[in-house]
Amino acid sequence: MSTKDYLEKDYYKVLGVSKDAKPDEIKKAFRKLARQYHPDQNKHNADAETKFKEISEANSVLSDPEKRKEYDEARSLFGGGGFRFPGAGQGGGPSVDDLFRGAGDAGLGDLFGNLFGGGGTTTRRANRGPRRGADIEGEVTIDFADALAGSTVTMQTTSDTVCPTCHGTGARPGTQPRVCPICQGSGMQTSTSGGVFAVTEPCRECRGRGMLVDDPCPTCHGSGRGQSTRTMQVRIPAGVTDGQRIRIKGKGGAGENSGAAGDLYVLVHVRPHKLFGRKGDHLTLTVPVTFAEAALGAEISVPTLDGGPVRLKVPAGTPNGRTFRVRGRGVKGGATDGDLLVTVEVQVPKHLSEEARAALTDFQAKAGGGDPRAHLLGSGR
Repeated sequence: MSTKDYLEKDYYKVLGVSKDAKPDEIKKAFRKLARQYHPDQNKHNADAETKFKEISEANSVLSDPEKRKEYDEARSLFGGGGFRFPGAGQGGGPSVDDLFRGAGDAGLGDLFGNLFGGGGTTTRRANRGPRRGADIEGEVTIDFADALAGSTVTMQTTSDTVCPTCHGTGARPGTQPRVCPICQGSGMQTSTSGGVFAVTEPCRECRGRGMLVDDPCPTCHGSGRGQSTRTMQVRIPAGVTDGQRIRIKGKGGAGENSGAAGDLYVLVHVRPHKLFGRKGDHLTLTVPVTFAEAALGAEISVPTLDGGPVRLKVPAGTPNGRTFRVRGRGVKGGATDGDLLVTVEVQVPKHLSEEARAALTDFQAKAGGGDPRAHLLGSGR
């Protein structure tokens, strides 16, 4: 992400949050929008796809404390219109756009160093060493069972990379950019006003790049950058939860000057199961039982996710909503296996035959027990 993009895009507005939003608010807003505009929910909808990319980009910046700090500082300094360069907007003088075009992906640290670190009339740009590649983000949606057992998915990612035609020089193959004769490669000019103040501004000749490209590369048009699309197999670990963000080291954007590659962050969405739910390392299941089974007791069969059914003993007098634990039949792969938590739901028949109604009336008369709501009426006085 170039610094120039930081000024042109209001990531807070994209996610619909305030500038002082807490991390949890940002996370909640992103998840809501991601579900709304996810490609799986909006097939063949180009607008939704574009919106999804915008909110993913906004989240990648605002969810990272360091990137968010850099973004806020850039917008505070330049975005409010309070910072101006001498001659900007007049007679072809450099603008903020020119400055960031020259800065490229160097980041705010390099940019501010050029602006405020120069003490003489001209300083030469230091040779850039290895630079780590950018982190990129992607999303996958997997089934409930695959989330518990682990899965390998195919992902297609797009990241910023060195232009394959000019190899980052910005010049047509067979030619080379030349050092700017005005700033001697520093990209900046320092001038004095009245002998009192020294003002540093981007070089007007090279617009802050330090180099001049006489014959631009036909592929990148002189920027030296391109985009790389690749397909890779990504392993999703067992036990992943819905909304979990997984880091895969070295699978992000390519580095510069032999720098290390960035990382890939994968946001995982898990499709709900028609029977089972999840509570930490435990699986949950609601099982219906009849009134007779709950009152008299019974031994029932309940399904499991990783095998055949198991037998569960329901004691006599079991109330509606009671939960039983089947040990070791929950999420596996952790320090200990989770359990299956089975909650019984007593079913009340909607229709009774005459014989069943008579039998139930007889039961009510013989069971007795008084009014179960008597204590409620007494406590209200």
